[in-house]
Amino acid sequence: MQRKNYLDNLKVMLTVLVIAHHAGLAYGDGGGWAYTPSNPNEFMPWIWHFFSTNAAFFMGLFFMISGYFVPQSYDRQGFASFISKKAVRLLIPMAVMTVLLTALGGTLESGHTWFLSSLFLFCLVYALIRLAMCNRTCSLSSNINIGLLTAVAAVMGVGSYVIRQFYAQDYWIHWSFFKFEPAHYLQYAMMFAIGVLAGRNNWFKCMTDTVGRITLYIGVALCIGNYVRGDGAWSGFVWRWFGIYESFLCVMLCIGLVWLFRKYGNWSGAFWQWCSRQAYGVYIVHLLLIIIIQNIFDSAWMGAFGKFVFISALSTVASFVLTWLLRMIPGVKKVL
Repeated sequence: MQRKNYLDNLKVMLTVLVIAHHAGLAYGDGGGWAYTPSNPNEFMPWIWHFFSTNAAFFMGLFFMISGYFVPQSYDRQGFASFISKKAVRLLIPMAVMTVLLTALGGTLESGHTWFLSSLFLFCLVYALIRLAMCNRTCSLSSNINIGLLTAVAAVMGVGSYVIRQFYAQDYWIHWSFFKFEPAHYLQYAMMFAIGVLAGRNNWFKCMTDTVGRITLYIGVALCIGNYVRGDGAWSGFVWRWFGIYESFLCVMLCIGLVWLFRKYGNWSGAFWQWCSRQAYGVYIVHLLLIIIIQNIFDSAWMGAFGKFVFISALSTVASFVLTWLLRMIPGVKKVL
C-alpha cells in the first residue's frame, strides 16, 4: 500500500502529544500516576484543561488512523495471516509491558497498552465480519460531508451520554490483562469504524477543502470552549453534556486534522520518515522512560511549567532514540 505521508506525520505528532499528556500527569491531578514530585509547588491547576481536551480526541484519532489501513491490509493477507501478524504486532508488546508494569507495581497492570488489546479486538471483529461475508467488501460514496459527520457525532454523543449515566469518565473495568474505559469505548469503536470506511472508500483523499476547513474550525472552537471553562454557567453546561460535547469535538477535530496534514503536512524528508518508523515503538516504551526521567530530575527546580516542558521534550527524544536502538536488535522490527 502506498504510504500516506500526511497520516504518518500526523501519527508522529499525535505520539508526541501522548508523551506530553503522560508527562504532565505528575504536575496536575494525575490520579494514579506512579511518580509524585517531592516539591508540592510543582503543580499546575490549569493543566486539567489540557488533559480533558486531549482525552476527548487523541486516542480516538489513533484508532481512526489504525482503522484506515486495515481493509487493504486484510485484502493482501487474508484472515489467517492478518490475524497472526496483528497478534505479533499488538499482543507481544502488550504482554511484555504488562509483565514489566506488574513486576514494578506488584499488581496486574497493562498500563497504556490497553490500546493494543482493544485495537487487536477491533481488528479481530473486522476480520470475522469479512470472513462471514466471504471476503466481500462494501463500497460507499467517496464523498464525506458535514451532514454525515454530524450524524456520526450525534450518535456517538448520545451513546456516550447514556453510558456515562452508569460509568463515569476515568472509571476503568479490568478483565485480567484486558482493561477498558466504558465512557470512551463507544468513541473508540466508532472512530475505528470511520477509519475502516475511510480506507475502503478513499474518504480522506477525496475530502473537499470546504469540509476539511469547516470540521477543523468546529473542532478547534470546541477545544477553545473546553479550555475557557471555569466555574460559571458555560462550564456547568459543558460538564452536564460532556459526552455529547466531546463526541462532536472528537469527530470534527480528527477529520479536520487529517485534512490539515493532507493539505500542509504531507512532507516526506528523511527525518520524518525516521520518526514515522519509530512512532509505534515510542508509544510502547515512553511511559517507563517518563517515570525514570521524572525521578532523576526530581530535585531540579525549573518551575512547574518548565519542568513539564523539560520532561516532555527529554522523554520524547529518549523514547525515539531507545526505540531506534531496540529496532536494531534482530527480529524486533517485526514487533516494533
